[in-house]
Amino acid sequence: MKTLYVKPKDLSRKWYLIDAGGKTLGRVAVKAATILRGKHKPIFVPHQEVGDFVVIINADKIAVTGAKRTDKIYYNYSGHQGGMKALSFEKMMERKPTYPLEAAIRGMLPKNRLGRKLFGNAKVYAGSEHPHGAQQPETLEL
Repeated sequence: MKTLYVKPKDLSRKWYLIDAGGKTLGRVAVKAATILRGKHKPIFVPHQEVGDFVVIINADKIAVTGAKRTDKIYYNYSGHQGGMKALSFEKMMERKPTYPLEAAIRGMLPKNRLGRKLFGNAKVYAGSEHPHGAQQPETLEL
């Protein structure tokens, strides 16, 4: 079987808008990662950027189940002795309200150049306003 290669001129890319207000963190992240990767398209190839753009609003109103609000910990290690910092989900939402959703999406993408490029197609905003109105994003319901 020959390797499928989609030419950029044959590729049509759309913009999608997801309202994360009141939705579960993981479910929003899975949907966003699927669209970014292009797995919802019949022309999907794992080695190419064939996905669409995703705009996520109301990331500060994302919901988590169970005791994750207090028990989930985000670690950051500087590489130096004693350089590990840990923040709970609650504190992280106060400090950077978009980070938990961005971290969840990034974790579901490939860990290579392609994954970093795909994550650039995700736009996450804490409030309900976004500057991508000119692209006329299509609203996506979860």
